Amino acid sequence: MAGMQMDSVKRCPAAVIAEDMRDICFSTDADISGFVVLPGFADVHVHLREPGFCYKETVATGTGSAARGGYTDVCSMPNLKPVPDSPEHLDVQLECIRRDACIHVYPYGAITVNQAGEELSDLEGMAGNVCAFSDDGKGVQRDDMMREAMLRAKKLGKLIVAHCEDNSLLKGGYIHDGAYAAAHGHKGICSESEWKQIERDLALVRETGCSYHICHVSTKESVELIRKAKQEGLDVTCETGPHYLLMDDSMLREDGNFKMNPPLRGPEDRKAMLEGLLDGTVDMIATDHAPHSAEEKSRGLAGSVMGIVGLETAFPLLYTHLVKTGILTLEKLVYLMAEAPRKRFGIKNSGFAVWDLSEKYEIDPEKFVSMGRNTPFTGWPVYGRCRMTVLDGRTVWSDGTIKLVND
Repeated sequence: MAGMQMDSVKRCPAAVIAEDMRDICFSTDADISGFVVLPGFADVHVHLREPGFCYKETVATGTGSAARGGYTDVCSMPNLKPVPDSPEHLDVQLECIRRDACIHVYPYGAITVNQAGEELSDLEGMAGNVCAFSDDGKGVQRDDMMREAMLRAKKLGKLIVAHCEDNSLLKGGYIHDGAYAAAHGHKGICSESEWKQIERDLALVRETGCSYHICHVSTKESVELIRKAKQEGLDVTCETGPHYLLMDDSMLREDGNFKMNPPLRGPEDRKAMLEGLLDGTVDMIATDHAPHSAEEKSRGLAGSVMGIVGLETAFPLLYTHLVKTGILTLEKLVYLMAEAPRKRFGIKNSGFAVWDLSEKYEIDPEKFVSMGRNTPFTGWPVYGRCRMTVLDGRTVWSDGTIKLVND
C-alpha cells in the first residue's frame, strides 16, 4: 500500500515491540498475545474548549479522552476565549496545554481577529507556535480576506485549514436539506453552502499557490471538486469524519446528539465519502471532537448547539464497520488516522497504542473520559478496546490490563 509500512500494524507474540521509537518492555507477567500495537493516531480537528469554555471540556479531559482513544497527537481548533488571533491570546492557550495536556497538542491560530472575518489575525506573530491557520466553525466569507490570508500563509510556510460554509445560503437551516428535513418539517442546510465555498477557495488556491486543507467534507459535490483539483495538481488535502462515513440523514432522530455542522447528509453523500477514501481523494479521517454540555444538547434538532464528540469512539466504530466488513484494510485505516495526518501537518510520531481487537462492547457515553456525552452512536456495538497508550516512553492511558516494567 502506497505510503504505508506494512509493519506499522504489529501483532504481539513477544514482550518487546519496536515501532520507530524506543523499545518498550512490558512486565513479564503481562499477557499481550493476540493484542495489536498500532501507531498513535493523530487528529487534526479537535475542540478542547479551554480557555473559555471549561464547562464543556478542558485540556486535561480532552487529551485524556484522546489518549483513551489511542491518539497521541491532536490539533486544537481556535474556537476559544480569547480566540488565538495574536501571540498574547495564543499564550493563554499554550499555558493550558503546558500545564494539563497528557499528549501532544498543536494549536491552530485563527485566520481572522475573533474569527469575525473582518481583519486578519497576527499570522506572522503566531506562526512559530501554531500548526496551521483556521477559522473553524465559521467560513471566511470575503474573497479578498481569504486571498490575503492564503498569500501570507504561503510566505510563512503554513496551511490554510478551511471550514467551508457560505452563510448566504444557510437560510436558518440546521440539518441537511434532504428527505428527513422535508418529512419532519425542519429547516434544511443545502449542500451548496459547503461545496460553493470550496469551489471559491480552490480558485484562490489556483491563484495564490497556497497549501490548503478542507475540514469535515460532507457532500458528494465537494468530493468531486477536490478530486478534480488534485488531478490538476493543486496543493489540496481534505478530511472527513467517522459520522459522515457511517451515518446519513435517513438515520436522524429527534435528538440534539444527531446535530452537527456540517450536518449528516444523504445516503449518496455518504457513498461519495467512502469512494473518496478508497481512491485517495479524501486524505484522512478527523473526528471534529466537539463536546457540549448536556443542557446545550437537550433542545432537539432545532434548538441544540451543533457538534458531537468522537475521540473515544472513532477507531472502534471504523474498525467494526469498515474493516471487519471488508470495505477498508486495517493498514489503510491506520494510514488514514495516523500516517496521513502526520505527513500533511508535519507531526512526528512518538507513540503507540495497544489494542484488543477481539473485545465486543456497546458504546456507552457515561464511561467517556471526555466531559462531553454528545454522541449519536450510543448503544452501537463495536469491536476494539484500547488497553494502553504510550507516548515518549510514558504511559498516558492504561485500563490496567497490561503494565510496563517501569510503571
